[in-house]
Amino acid sequence: MRTATTVEASGGDWRETVEFVVEAERLGLDDCWVAEAWGSDAPSALGYLAARTERIRLGSGVIQVGTRSAVAVAQAALTLHDMSQGRFLLGLGASGPQVIEGLHGVPFARPFTRLRETIEVVRAACAGERIDYDGETVAIPLPGGEGRPMRLSTTPVPDLPVFVAALSPRMLELTGRVADGWLGTSFVPEGAEAYLAHLDTGLRAAGRARSAIEVCQGAEVAFAADEAEQAAMVDDRRPGIAFSLGGMGTAERNFYYDAYRRQGWGERADAVRAAWQRGDRAGAAALVTDEMVLGTTLIGTHERVGARLRDWAAAGVDTVRLYPAGETLDERLGTLARAVELARAAG
Repeated sequence: MRTATTVEASGGDWRETVEFVVEAERLGLDDCWVAEAWGSDAPSALGYLAARTERIRLGSGVIQVGTRSAVAVAQAALTLHDMSQGRFLLGLGASGPQVIEGLHGVPFARPFTRLRETIEVVRAACAGERIDYDGETVAIPLPGGEGRPMRLSTTPVPDLPVFVAALSPRMLELTGRVADGWLGTSFVPEGAEAYLAHLDTGLRAAGRARSAIEVCQGAEVAFAADEAEQAAMVDDRRPGIAFSLGGMGTAERNFYYDAYRRQGWGERADAVRAAWQRGDRAGAAALVTDEMVLGTTLIGTHERVGARLRDWAAAGVDTVRLYPAGETLDERLGTLARAVELARAAG
């Protein structure tokens, strides 16, 4: 099983983050994704990391479509491909209405179409084609304007890898049809079919096998000395899951909540969300079960984490994206080193 992690450039000490990535590469980590969300932008940090690393693959995890033009995304991808000497992975996602509309002032309507059309334009631009696209959310050149179709002056990279962050059935099908990889979260191996069935539908529609796409799933990893410490870790993580179920997205649209429901926690997810939305944060956290925490994370004793990684591999995960726990840089790197060793054994 391949290993990865995710970092971001906002908050904390950027120099420490760079040291973490450099040391992670030394430990044998395969990939590093840079998050964007509502903090720092991903391409700037990736350009810096490209100069400080030599082997590790570097990916945008993720650039949110709609916040840049489709061609600007392609330009950033090609630039980072060159700066990293071919190690760049383009991760794209639709994000949600709170970030797209609330922060960027861009309509969130038709995210599926916007993501599909953005990928089509990015593919054409990276292949060195003249960009002449008349879509429903993307139109290049501008209709009625004075511009003519152009191609980028950069060296074409027609096979630049495109990963898609997706949770909903329709987005998963699109990922299976057009992407080289899937960036997932809120994953439980026992409920993997809630995701993989839709991914496979898209793959079949495109005449592709599962081996054509890299399945990359992420979770926090932390090691407990014994069952008592594991129980304390579970308690500490209930509020985070309650926030995902009740506080992410908007009152009408929360993709994390939908994902938990599809994986068998429908009634419990409803209760957590309802408590959160009426302002009872502590009550919402208390409703999060041990199984919800342990199912979607890689925390516990050394033996348990190793067993769960084997479960992930058996469920079809190709790359595990590790978020190592720890108060200090050394603690996070120590956690990461143990997890990388276990993931190699699991694979």
